[in-house]
Amino acid sequence: MKRIQDVQSHEAEDLYYPTMCTVKNAKQITEMEKWYELEMPAGESLGHGPGQFVEVSAFGIGEAPISVSSSPSENGTFELCIRQVGTLTNVLKNYEQGDTIGIRGPFGKGYPMEKLFGKDILIVAGGIGLVPLRSLINYVLDNRTEFGRLIILYGAKTPAELLFKEELDEWEARDDVELHVTVDQGDENWTGNTGVITTLIPGLDLKLNTTVAAITGPPVMYKFVVMSLKSKQLPDDQIYLSLERRMKCGVGKCGHCQINGVYCCQEGPVFNYVDIKPLEEAL
Repeated sequence: MKRIQDVQSHEAEDLYYPTMCTVKNAKQITEMEKWYELEMPAGESLGHGPGQFVEVSAFGIGEAPISVSSSPSENGTFELCIRQVGTLTNVLKNYEQGDTIGIRGPFGKGYPMEKLFGKDILIVAGGIGLVPLRSLINYVLDNRTEFGRLIILYGAKTPAELLFKEELDEWEARDDVELHVTVDQGDENWTGNTGVITTLIPGLDLKLNTTVAAITGPPVMYKFVVMSLKSKQLPDDQIYLSLERRMKCGVGKCGHCQINGVYCCQEGPVFNYVDIKPLEEAL
């Protein structure tokens, strides 16, 4: 079994030089999000850990930090899911099979997998927060016997904005996955839970000494999810959050992600709640 070690970023002289990766597959999965499977040059592997990110670039347009969405167990290819919200991403939406995309990284610190082996994993994903957490989910599934329960809470604004619907169906069909999905506002065909993601937490039966929570989503979600988990007496040091939304250059040069001297792109984006609890600006 492939265990995740601390993945080192490129050597200093390579930090600013993108590797040209080829689009192997691409698919529009919602109105705003497009999924890409990228192929590394022959013989190379991205070598990322769950929770890490890459800098994605199109020459003449710019670059942006994007979370890796695939399991590290895959060799030679990796996956991204990109929301179309700006100049670069609206250019990338036109990229199809055979096109090339510049990639720098992987960067940052992901989930400390050595602390998660043998634990129950509680995933709390809001909206596009499922994208980076999908890497962790699929790594757990690839190494299923190394972990306890896998509980996935996923919320979106509407049914149309739910990501990876085919995989949601696959996870729901598995006996070793506990999937709970909610939307803020349903439609005429929606039969699932309606409400914000914290409405899924009170009914959970958690083993407090073995459960580790991984949370990613919009900023407004974090405080309320943490409050809900703490109301169930889950210890602070068993809660992890990603602050990837704050990043820009990925290498600690631009200062965009700095919070009171903490650089999210280098010391994160995944943080233990204990470490960022004193930083009011973080949540």
